[in-house]
Amino acid sequence: MNEMAQPASEADVLAQAPGIASLSPTRVIAIANQKGGVGKTTTAINLGTALAAVGEQVLILDLDPQGNASTGLGIDRRMRRYSTHDVLTGEATLQDVVMPTAVPHLAIAPSTLDLSGLELEVSQARDRAFRLRQGLAPLRSAAAAREFSYVLIDCPPSLNLLTVNALAAADAVLVPLQCEFFALEGLTQLLATVASVRSALNPALVVHGIVLTMHDARNNLSNQVVADVRANSKEKVYATVIPRNVRVSEAPSYGKPVLVYDLKCVGSEAYLRLATEIIQREKELTGGAPVGEASPSGEEQHAPAETMKPPP
Repeated sequence: MNEMAQPASEADVLAQAPGIASLSPTRVIAIANQKGGVGKTTTAINLGTALAAVGEQVLILDLDPQGNASTGLGIDRRMRRYSTHDVLTGEATLQDVVMPTAVPHLAIAPSTLDLSGLELEVSQARDRAFRLRQGLAPLRSAAAAREFSYVLIDCPPSLNLLTVNALAAADAVLVPLQCEFFALEGLTQLLATVASVRSALNPALVVHGIVLTMHDARNNLSNQVVADVRANSKEKVYATVIPRNVRVSEAPSYGKPVLVYDLKCVGSEAYLRLATEIIQREKELTGGAPVGEASPSGEEQHAPAETMKPPP
């Protein structure tokens, strides 16, 4: 492993970040894809850090029993007195579970292996699909006074009850998609699940967008996947593509986001650009700008999330 780069200070990160912050109420975004190894946790950690760098108050909610988002932000397993499992079983409130991280403006609700048994524990409960929505309710209340502007849910690599809880509680879903052929097959299944959740559990759920990850510009197949996804999903694909980058892979072993581990690397720059896109698209989705209409500059705005079509 390469020698660790000099950690970035908050001032360094802010100097690199776009100077915008949202004014909307708490927004909940589920980061989901049933395929493992596509960059869900990496995206949650680094997008959360990038949003925090521009002044947003961000909570990462770790809903994966493996707890990689918690570990990647330096939260040792011995420090996790409470976890998201306790929120879903009603044994603790979200306020009890939330822990600060070393990144200013970024907090985490950590997970433990107990989450792997949740489905058996609550399988007979009538509200089993709404446990997370109930746990997040205090954050959405007027009394919370917008304690967090964004909640990013790191979902497990499966379409199980945990993912259903995340989709039932979220305003939108962000889909990391690895630039490999088999990743395209899983996208259709995920979009079908989102449609089912929208129909049965959460009518307000939209697809925020697709972020292409682990892109290798030297690989023809990687470039072809990018072209195919953009052809099929059009405006719902973010312009930012996250490249394969060794610094992004190294950072979690030090319990740091890549923006802190090596601010100047191409991975850090990509996540800062993605944060800019997220905030802009949030303005469109929440009424800050007419979605699908021309902007004053003459550029077309993003189409509504419902118009996204899965690849064939």
